[in-house]
Amino acid sequence: MRNWSILFALAAIASVAAFLYAPFSADWWLPNPPDQTHHVISAFGREIDNLFLIILFITGAVFIGTQVVLVYSSYKFVDEMDEHGKPKRAATYSHGNNRLEVIWTIIPGAILVFLAVYQVGTWASIKFRSAAPRVAPLAEITARQFQWVIRYPGPDGRLNSPDDLVVVNDFHFVKNKQTLIYLKSSDVLHSFYLPHLRIKQDAVPGLTIPVWFDSDTAGSFEIACAELCGWGHYKMRGKVTIHETETDFQRWVSDQLTEQNKSQLTMTAGAEGR
Repeated sequence: MRNWSILFALAAIASVAAFLYAPFSADWWLPNPPDQTHHVISAFGREIDNLFLIILFITGAVFIGTQVVLVYSSYKFVDEMDEHGKPKRAATYSHGNNRLEVIWTIIPGAILVFLAVYQVGTWASIKFRSAAPRVAPLAEITARQFQWVIRYPGPDGRLNSPDDLVVVNDFHFVKNKQTLIYLKSSDVLHSFYLPHLRIKQDAVPGLTIPVWFDSDTAGSFEIACAELCGWGHYKMRGKVTIHETETDFQRWVSDQLTEQNKSQLTMTAGAEGR
């Protein structure tokens, strides 16, 4: 029935319309600041978005081509019945076309090779340890079911010492400054995901993984876990605060250390009272 070809055509048109509309809609596009819907706040994010767009355009063009062939074939070669209910056109059988199969194997292969080569530079700048910035680690982030435990060096400037600041689900760093963290997991596989910065890195038990990034925009954003890590996976959300200046960040650290020390003194006094 030719009605099926019409249905296929309408579905394809709706899909292509969504594909063309997406880059112009803040609600349909990748996460960016609410007041700057097309501004990616990190340098790595802009590179990743460029790769995303290239893949989107290639797959979009292939989708349009295949849908045109599908709709044309289902309309042109529909079964027609005679007055006795038998097909007017006799079925024909083919063992295939070797040349055509070679062509449609080579073209996708060439596209994949192109994408693999094209993205090497971006991958290297984000993931190769040799590309890590030569800066002291800002924090150590440990994923556990179901929260992010964030440890900042205290007044002595060293991580994992008694004066460290420890907070949960509340990560802070400074705008326009290369930031390096160490990522760990205390139980299962998690995935540290900063959607607005386009940074995603698995946290693997037993490994300490360096992760680095930057931002040219101050504000509050989100940490998510992008790996199904158990029944409470949906709760594993944190807040990212990007400070305008180093002074603002240090003031926040100082305030948090004061609150942490007060809590520790209260707990100590309570234990001694018992």
